[in-house]
Amino acid sequence: MAMRFDSVESVLSGVESGQTIMVGGFGLIGAPLTLIDGLTRKDVSDLTVISNNLGEAGEGLGVLLRQQKIRKAIGSYFTSNREVGEAYQRGEIHLQLLPQGTLAEAMRAGGAGIGGFYTKTGVGTQLADGKEEREIDGERYLFEPAIRADVALIRAHKADTLGNLIYYKTARNFNPIMATAANLVIAEVDEIVEPGELSAEEIVTPHLFVDRLLVAQKLLTKEGVVDRECSRIDC
Repeated sequence: MAMRFDSVESVLSGVESGQTIMVGGFGLIGAPLTLIDGLTRKDVSDLTVISNNLGEAGEGLGVLLRQQKIRKAIGSYFTSNREVGEAYQRGEIHLQLLPQGTLAEAMRAGGAGIGGFYTKTGVGTQLADGKEEREIDGERYLFEPAIRADVALIRAHKADTLGNLIYYKTARNFNPIMATAANLVIAEVDEIVEPGELSAEEIVTPHLFVDRLLVAQKLLTKEGVVDRECSRIDC
């Protein structure tokens, strides 16, 4: 059974400097904004962050970037935040670029207990530098190792008290894969309900992958990131 926490400070206990952390989202969509905000106020540094991108300038993971808490980032779409390139040019961060499908498959492999896989993506480019190459049926492939993390911070729509998760449309993105590939999985959700209130057909992430739950206090709206109005009982 997943443990429900009432504060972002307590739910992030055990997240420490030097760890490798997966963070869900594509831009700010599906990003665990409450948990990220908690990290900006937590005394951690030297983090390796695995995420499709590092938020936007001054928002989401972009705040951690400005605080220089991220030592290395592994992702696909860093140009969504121009400050990432600027930090890289200043030598403040190390970047490992992976094609988006390769990134997703590497995390899936990590969650499935597979050591790695071969892919044609990146063959003949700078992304192939230093990687094992193999010919299979006359085609050239690169070996990509699986990816796992110490902690995964993910965003879902609803959870039940056991930790089963459902997602909302494209906010699902990388979150379910990350939930399988980390030692500690912390899920931020809009609402926590009782077992049986979620349709079994809707559940994407089974509870056995989820360790901790927190009701979101930072929400992404058309107006941007806003604080949740805590008028409901689950706040």
